[in-house]
Amino acid sequence: MEADISSADWPKREGLRALTLALGAEQIRWVGGAIRDSLLDIPVNDVDCATLHRPDTVVELCRDAGIRTVPTGIEHGTVTAILPDGPVEITTLRRDVSTDGRRATVEFADRWEEDAARRDFTINALYAHPETLQISDYFGGLDDLRERRVRFIGDARERIREDHLRILRYYRFQARFGAELDPVAEEACAEHAPMLKGLSRERIATELLGILALPDPHETVARMHAKGVLGEVLPETCKRELATFDQLVASEQSQGLPPDPVRRLGALLPVLREVVETVAARLRLSKAQRAHLVALAERQEGDLSEPFALAYREGREVAIGRILLQGGDTHSLKEWVIPQFPLKGGEIVARGVAAGPQVAGMLRQIENRWISEGFPNEARVFAMLEEALSNLKDQA
Repeated sequence: MEADISSADWPKREGLRALTLALGAEQIRWVGGAIRDSLLDIPVNDVDCATLHRPDTVVELCRDAGIRTVPTGIEHGTVTAILPDGPVEITTLRRDVSTDGRRATVEFADRWEEDAARRDFTINALYAHPETLQISDYFGGLDDLRERRVRFIGDARERIREDHLRILRYYRFQARFGAELDPVAEEACAEHAPMLKGLSRERIATELLGILALPDPHETVARMHAKGVLGEVLPETCKRELATFDQLVASEQSQGLPPDPVRRLGALLPVLREVVETVAARLRLSKAQRAHLVALAERQEGDLSEPFALAYREGREVAIGRILLQGGDTHSLKEWVIPQFPLKGGEIVARGVAAGPQVAGMLRQIENRWISEGFPNEARVFAMLEEALSNLKDQA
């Protein structure tokens, strides 16, 4: 792997050229993920910028150039430039003065290396000149990237004490980029895992779901469990759930299904609605995520024998998740078009049944028959209706 990003497309974006002209090529550097991913030949979406300018100067220079800015993290020196080809976070060089493991007090700095020193991992502390694209590497990030090694900058324990979330970030980056394990980082994460309890649930959920969304995190999740890290954020997970998780990841891959982090979270939890609801509330999941997680927890053996009925009642994604979690095959559901029940209550009323509970009950009865018969056509549904009306008359 050569330390060369000149063939990458993103540095040629018109918005980045305009930003370079506005702020000055010697006053800014592209930094972090865009450099790392370009070197790994991974598509780049977001671009971050480090600058010697103070935030108020960034805002003024951008305004003069007709670039709108938003003060997204002004207290930490971050301004976001709204560009036609995507927003760019511009952060003034800084160093951490103090931290409680959740929030840091920072001072602005004047040297690129000072800014690099406060970052988390060596592979994220790569800077590129906006015009020459020459890469500056202050802590051996290029070598670590070649070796696929995720290594903290400086002392791992100190970096974790500065920001406890770096424990989960380490595992996310290790699952995504790492091949060679860093035993120092692993032990530091294990030693400081109890510190995760002090973080906001939202931050934990974001990182945890980020890990679970990766193509194949099963080895990483197993190490998190073995090191006691997973137990700090998901104490409900035991060996049985880990086995379900491994089986799920394998099934997704063999059946050509993309990762679903909520589905994978469901695999790591006991099949108990009350437990799942507790975890969803603790992690501050969205309403949609909670509902999906609860629906997965209600899986049962009958799901495997009636996949179409399950998909009709619960939706395709829930059905696929429940079947996968039980080791079943979902190929038949991928292209299946979920039918629409062709009978409406008004058609029953039009045949002389008074609107109310009786109509609702008849609808439900006929719909259940329709499902059990494999979703026959409209003619069969109306034949069912005539049978139901005839039975109603006989009972009168």
